Amino acid sequence: METRNRYEDLARSVSAIGAVKRGLARVLPAHCQGGAAAVLALVKTHGDMRMSRMAELMAVDMSVCSRHVTHTVEHGWIERLPDPDDKRSRILRLTAEGHAMLDDLDRRVTEAFTRRLAEWSDEDVALLTTLLARLRDSFGDCRAHHA
Repeated sequence: METRNRYEDLARSVSAIGAVKRGLARVLPAHCQGGAAAVLALVKTHGDMRMSRMAELMAVDMSVCSRHVTHTVEHGWIERLPDPDDKRSRILRLTAEGHAMLDDLDRRVTEAFTRRLAEWSDEDVALLTTLLARLRDSFGDCRAHHA
């Protein structure tokens, strides 16, 4: 297969992932959609952090990140604490309510995948997981490069 065709097919397949993302978004509670869910998951995975680190991990501008973080703070899922190393900065920390929301989100998404991929083998699910992580890593920090 020609390189061009291989990457054209990949581009179409990646574009189709939007349908998967929309399907998953439908199982999330209306008050905790994608951006807020990402903030919660990243703090759980990476621990307490500054806003700048959150924006880096989300690969979005600080203004977009701030909007998502503000939403999580307003719902009591994240708290902003003074940074002991720099009093001008704030550290984001998951609250007990945030942990509870994450448990609910994890349950909803896992149930959706369980229903939709019931006929997939464990090996296929593991392979897809590995390849998606590899694809994401290949793009690095998407904010750094503009066409």
